[in-house]
Parts: sequence; C-alpha cells; structure tokens
Amino acid sequence: MENRDFSVTLLLDQSPQEIFNAVKNVRAWWSATAKGNTANLHDEFMVDFGSHWWAFKIVEVVINEKMVWQVSGSYMPWNGNVHEWTDTTVHFEIFRAGVQMALRFTHRGLVPEFSCFKGCSKGWTGYMNVSLKNLIVTGIGAPDYAY
Repeated sequence: MENRDFSVTLLLDQSPQEIFNAVKNVRAWWSATAKGNTANLHDEFMVDFGSHWWAFKIVEVVINEKMVWQVSGSYMPWNGNVHEWTDTTVHFEIFRAGVQMALRFTHRGLVPEFSCFKGCSKGWTGYMNVSLKNLIVTGIGAPDYAY
C-alpha cells in the first residue's frame, strides 16, 4: 500500500545532535510563542496563532535519532473539519544518508483527503525547508512566518 502521509526530507552536513537540538527548539523554528515544554518525553505544548491552534504531547524520543509528537487537540476554523489534525502524529527521524545526515519529517495522518492538505503541506514545507533548515545550518530560524 502506498504511503500518502505528508513528508519532507532534508539533507544536512550538521551532526545528529545539532539537528535534534534544533527540532526540539520549537520556539526558534515554528512559533516563538509556543506554550509548554518541547524537548522531553511526555512534554506537552501548544502552538497558538490566535485564530487557530494545535496541542501536542511528545510520545517518543530517541536522543539524536527520533522524536514523535501526538496531536492531542487542534482547531482550524477555516477548515471543513476544524479538528482535522487531532490524533495524527508528527515524526522527526534523523539518519545517515551517504556522507550527509538526513532529517525526515512526516506528518502521519495528513493525507490528500484532508481538507487542509494543500495549505498544511505548503506550510510544513516552508517550516522545514526554510525555518528549521536555517536554524540547523545558521542557528537562526524564521518562526511565525506565513509560508
């Protein structure tokens, strides 16, 4: 069966530790006003843009290799299903890819049938390819930017 979850892979020259530390620094690449803790197993946090928000619980951590967030709540008022992300999972996996390191981002459950798939995948692509990548490479992300 074909995997249709949204996914982006970055190839990087940084170490697994540098990549992992950037991923867990959500305020530096996604939302400077994120509430809660974003680094350890069982941490809970919320990304709140005022009119729309998402709540997460970190459900798996393998230091310098993997982090998984469970979406415990979501509210997107423009969307056909305002809670569409709830019960999906967000995966960050770090692994060697030839001479470089790779960071694979997968939002499991974010599939083409979702009302927000086009807009949400565009947003994730921007946050991964621009903000998180810049944070990893230069130390400066672009949180809260509308991608």
